[in-house]
Amino acid sequence: MIPFSILDLAPIVEGSNAAEALHNSLDLAQHAEALGYKRFWVAEHHNMDGVASSATSVLVGYLAAGTKTIRVGSGGVMLPNHAPLVIAEQFGTLATLYPGRIDLGLGRAPGTDQLTMRALRRTLATQHEDDFIGDVVELAQYFKPPANAHNPVRAIPGIGCDVPIWLLGSSLYSAQVAAHLGYPFAFASHFAPAMLMQALEIYRARFKPNGLPGALTKPYAAVAANVICADTDAEANVLFTSIQQRFLGMQRGRRGPLPKPVPTMDGLWTDAERAGVEQMLAISAAGSPATVRAKLDAIINQTQADELIIAGAVHDHAARKRSYALVAGLR
Repeated sequence: MIPFSILDLAPIVEGSNAAEALHNSLDLAQHAEALGYKRFWVAEHHNMDGVASSATSVLVGYLAAGTKTIRVGSGGVMLPNHAPLVIAEQFGTLATLYPGRIDLGLGRAPGTDQLTMRALRRTLATQHEDDFIGDVVELAQYFKPPANAHNPVRAIPGIGCDVPIWLLGSSLYSAQVAAHLGYPFAFASHFAPAMLMQALEIYRARFKPNGLPGALTKPYAAVAANVICADTDAEANVLFTSIQQRFLGMQRGRRGPLPKPVPTMDGLWTDAERAGVEQMLAISAAGSPATVRAKLDAIINQTQADELIIAGAVHDHAARKRSYALVAGLR
């Protein structure tokens, strides 16, 4: 079985708060480390009542300080929101404190709405796709070893640090950028699966070694999936209704804390809304260990993924830990 990793948004659930969400994320990272998961990523989102991972590099440091061996990183940092030098310094500092354990996943989406994006960036002058490629290259150059670094502006800490760079995305463009720059690629199929297979095909076909810091000699693709595992299919399906309600809220333009599970979604959505939610959640596996194993095998066989990144938003923290423990036993 391929390596399993975790994508966590430090979910704020109904009836709880951000402090508990952050403490739960550390507890889950420690749990994942004991279970043998390869990496634990958190993602940059802003102005969302249900997500506590906005200050991503700060949270990565908190998680790395509370663990010992598991890789910790961003899945990802939305680079257009930041100056490349700032991210190089932040992740250079993390890599200096926790050598050999820090990943830097980069995305180009804002991670929020237009109004919040303006508040983050102060200006929307640099919003073109070409800027993203240049920013990734600039960021990578800050990690060059001292003997090869000729930039008068240096990231300290950062220069000479081993910080693996990943390109993240949910589009064909992101696949092309990852292939062009020679970086590992993670596709966000846990919420935007429509272009998954085409993006993987483009990435693998067009991949070329680039010589940039952290670039690979051959393609490496990770696929994200929603996975909820419980002792029975019925129990897992009830837990999965929290994710379904969250995606239904997205369709209706409503965001908030992760809802409590409900016995059934019947009556909560229209047929059209159900079809929309199911399309967004097509790369998911919910059920007993046997059911989840069959679904994950199908996803891996279809995508030929090198790694599976598991998103498992569950309202009850104990049930979330139980889910990840059962999934770990499937490897």
